[in-house]
Amino acid sequence: MRRILTGLLLFLPLIASAQFRPAYGALEDSEAVAAMKEHVGFLASAALEGRKAGSEGEREAAAYVSEKLAEYGLELMSDSAGDPFGLKQENGDTLTSRNVIACIPGYDRVLREQYIVIGARLDNLGTVTYSVDGEPRERIFYGANGNASGLAMLLELARMLSRNSVLLKRSVIIAAFGSSLETGAGAWYFLNRSFPQPERIDAMINLDMLGTGTNGFYAFTSSNPDLNTLLEQVNATLQPVVPQVVALEPVSSDHRIFYDKKIPSVFFTTGRYPEYNTDRDTASILEYDGMERELEYIYNFTVALVNGIKPEFRREPAKDGESFDGVVSFFDCDVKPTFFRSNDPADFLSRWVYAYLRYPQSAIDEGVQGRVLVDFVIDEKGKVGQVKVARGVDPRLDAEAVRVIAASPDWKPGILRGKKVKTALSVYVEFRLERKKKR
Repeated sequence: MRRILTGLLLFLPLIASAQFRPAYGALEDSEAVAAMKEHVGFLASAALEGRKAGSEGEREAAAYVSEKLAEYGLELMSDSAGDPFGLKQENGDTLTSRNVIACIPGYDRVLREQYIVIGARLDNLGTVTYSVDGEPRERIFYGANGNASGLAMLLELARMLSRNSVLLKRSVIIAAFGSSLETGAGAWYFLNRSFPQPERIDAMINLDMLGTGTNGFYAFTSSNPDLNTLLEQVNATLQPVVPQVVALEPVSSDHRIFYDKKIPSVFFTTGRYPEYNTDRDTASILEYDGMERELEYIYNFTVALVNGIKPEFRREPAKDGESFDGVVSFFDCDVKPTFFRSNDPADFLSRWVYAYLRYPQSAIDEGVQGRVLVDFVIDEKGKVGQVKVARGVDPRLDAEAVRVIAASPDWKPGILRGKKVKTALSVYVEFRLERKKKR
C-alpha cells in the first residue's frame, strides 16, 4: 500500500501542470509530439497493412501498444501480444482478435477498487484487392487518423497518468480494443468476459479520430448531465483548447458498448474528415500541435473524473418546449424507429434491401463484391432521406445500395423524450458472389 504525505499532494498538481505544459513555441517537437509521431509512424505504416481485425497487422499493433505501456510503467493485465478472443465468421472460420489492457492503481484506500476505463480502437479496415487492366492491385487503408491518432493519444495519456499516479484516487484501466470498427467486439468481450467486475467501472473515456482539430474538437456524452457538468467545470479553467459538447453522436465507436452496459461514457473526437475510411488516411493529414493541446485537455479532464464524484447513468431531463432540430443517433432514441413493426436493422435488410437489391451484371462479370456502408436519416414522418455512402466498395455497388435504401417505404419514426425526431442509421449492404462448386 502506497502511503502519500498530505503536503506532497498539495504541491504535485502544480508540478504536473508545469511538467506537461506543451512548448507551443518551441522550434523542435515537444516530447509528446515526438512520441505521437513515432506511434502513428508505426501503427499507420504499410507494414501493418491497415490493422484489419484478426490480421497479423492488428497483432503487431497490439504487441507495440503492450510494449509501450510496459515501458511507461503500467501494469499489463494482458500478455505481450494482447488478450486474444475469437469471433465466429459466416463461413464457419474463427477470427482471432485481441485487446491490450493495462492498469494504473489508484491511491485512495476505498476508491482504488473503482475504475475509470480509457479506451481507443486498435483495428482499421485492412486492405482491398482490385484489378487494373487485369492486373491485381492492393489498396491499404492506413488508418492514421482512424485510429492511430487515438491510440497515440491513449499511449501518451497513459504515460502522463503513470508519471502522476500519486494524484489518482481511482484506478485507471487503459484499453486498446481489437475488432472494434464494425462490431465493437473487443469492448464487448472486455465487459462481458475478461474483466471480472464491470460493475466497479464508474465511467469510460473513448478516444477515436483525434488528429484533425481544425475540423473541431468534440465531446459526446449521450446527454449525461453529470459528465456535462464536469466538462463545464474543466472548460471554465485555463485550458489550451476546449471541446464542443454535442448532442449528435459524431461517429459510432466503443463508448456505445459501455453505454449499453449503463456505464456513463464520454467520447472525445475531432469528427469525420475527407479522408475518412479511404487509403488517403495517412500520417500526413494529422495536426500534431492540435493533438498535443487536446491531449493536455483530456489529461486534465481525466484527473478531474478519476478524483471526482461518481457520475450517475441518466439522461439530461427534457426542458419545457424543447424541440429537436438536429438528427439523433438510432441508438440514442428512447423508442427506436421501426420498419414493419421491427426495430432491428437486420429485418430492414432482409425484408426490403435484399429482397429488391439488383446485383449489377458488370460487377458480377468482373467478380466485384464487398460490403457497402450506407448512412441515412429517418425523419419525423418516417420517410427515408439523406442517403449516402459512408464507405464504398465500387461505384456500381455503391449506387445500387443507395438506390434500394432511398426507395424504402416509410418507417415509424423514432421518439426521444416524448417527441418524434430525425434519426440517423447506418447499415452494411453486402454484395456476395456464390462460389462455383468444383466438379
